Amino acid sequence: MQATANKLQETMGTLPTEVSPTYLPADEIDPKTGKKQIKTMKALVWVGSKDVRVVDDAPVPTITEPDDVILKVTGTTICGSDLHLYHGEIMALQEGDILGHEFMGKVHEVGPNVQGLHIGQRVVASFQVACGDCKYCKQKLSSFCDNTNKSSLQNYMYGQRDAGFFGYSHFTGGFPGGQAEYVRVPKGEVNLLPIPDNISDEQALYLSDVLPTSYHSVVDTGVEKGDIVGIWGLGPIGQCAARWAQLKGASRVIGIDRIPERLAMAEQAGIETINFDQHKDVVKRILELVPQGLDVGLDCGTFHEPKAWLHKVEKALMLETDVPETINEMIVAARKMGRCGIIAAYAGFANHVNIGALMEKGIRLIGNGQAPVHKYWREILNDYIIPGKFDPRFMITHRVPLEDMGRLYGAFDKRTDGVEKVFVQTQFSDSPGEKCPALTRVKDWA
Repeated sequence: MQATANKLQETMGTLPTEVSPTYLPADEIDPKTGKKQIKTMKALVWVGSKDVRVVDDAPVPTITEPDDVILKVTGTTICGSDLHLYHGEIMALQEGDILGHEFMGKVHEVGPNVQGLHIGQRVVASFQVACGDCKYCKQKLSSFCDNTNKSSLQNYMYGQRDAGFFGYSHFTGGFPGGQAEYVRVPKGEVNLLPIPDNISDEQALYLSDVLPTSYHSVVDTGVEKGDIVGIWGLGPIGQCAARWAQLKGASRVIGIDRIPERLAMAEQAGIETINFDQHKDVVKRILELVPQGLDVGLDCGTFHEPKAWLHKVEKALMLETDVPETINEMIVAARKMGRCGIIAAYAGFANHVNIGALMEKGIRLIGNGQAPVHKYWREILNDYIIPGKFDPRFMITHRVPLEDMGRLYGAFDKRTDGVEKVFVQTQFSDSPGEKCPALTRVKDWA
């Protein structure tokens, strides 16, 4: 699939953008020879399906365009949507691509146009690269920026294209990601948020994606006071979405998953749970609990783990790329005129969608889109994290060094040792903060 997608995109050419995804390598003086050489760093690169590796010879980026900022990465992480890359399910990956779209760090270098950031300042990056000037950016809808993704393939498939994303294939612009020791952030003043000194890296890192994404799913789908909300998938997005729904006044929140540690984490927060290993018919169980149906359903899960044999076969034969099982369950479990939001990262085409129930029940099926981080990150920081109303550290179950990231992908995919969210440290990171797990090595996990 990757070779075909890359060849097709090459044939179609690229679309004009305001920023380039490629960067100039930094150089340094070799102490032995006195000659200039390319400065290198550790980074996690994609090699092939289920093959990602940490290399130590990736070139360190330097200022390439006048609005650039170069970061020393002090914290990065792995996202559930990174597993789509790991499994080769996102198109236009190329060998050697540096992955990672959630990261933060300290400003290392600034371009000549950058006035509002200074060397050594702590910042978190949005997972999307926004231009700051198009009609979407002016509304803080940064994930829909018109000017940063050159992918003609995405433009052809979707009719338009999203913003460029860090570390998420050439389908989203081909920008090197932040699972590395250094990263180049184009339009740095637009795409970086300064972090106050009294907020730890562990509290700030997830403003890059998980917190705005989960918050967006709740706000965009319209969770209101008194609503009964069902959440499919209790990974980090689902766990946070459940807590946001509670903060927005939901009368009941019901989470659907099968992983014991995830179910227990949700229950500790007052969330009702359904284990779909025990209740094979999820819709039947929901309607036993809520006879009138859910007011809101949120798809916070994944499309790469089909349950039914029909979808397993169709997906294996590439007769569909994505699986609609969760969407169908939401549609049937929702009340008439209910709202169903899709924040899970779907990419292509699904078969057997229950469009009849969607139409007849008047369901509002909402594609939430990639979350516009810039719309929410200041609100989440100032109104929730700083006052202590929402502490993202609850979801951090592990801390590992960058060197372990290749092994981490496999462990995260298998949910080894109850892993939920990981703080990945680099040589530039501080020691673990308060309420955070100590450093471990993935090979030692149970």
